[in-house]
Amino acid sequence: MSEEVRALHKDAQISAQKARLMADAIRGLGVDRALAVLALSPKKSASLFQKVLKSAVANAEQNNGLDVDNLVVSTVTVDEGATLKRYRPKGMGRMRQRYRRRSHITVSVAERS
Repeated sequence: MSEEVRALHKDAQISAQKARLMADAIRGLGVDRALAVLALSPKKSASLFQKVLKSAVANAEQNNGLDVDNLVVSTVTVDEGATLKRYRPKGMGRMRQRYRRRSHITVSVAERS
């Protein structure tokens, strides 16, 4: 593969474990096929990945002059972001901690070799 162009989405409001399911589904696909998979998926992470992938394609076209028809999703990574800790009331005056997990989504595209 030639040069990689990437796009980031920091602090996406989804756990990394849930987002990685969609990352595995589009890794290695052509851009048009990956966008079709994301458009048909009912998962919340699909819309997040769709935005990031479109941004990476636009970066490749505008900044690097790459041909959009020859692009492939080369790498997709999902890292854990900051976790917000919140509390919910429970029985007998107790509290339970809830975690609002966030993640960082990175999508890289490159031209087919």
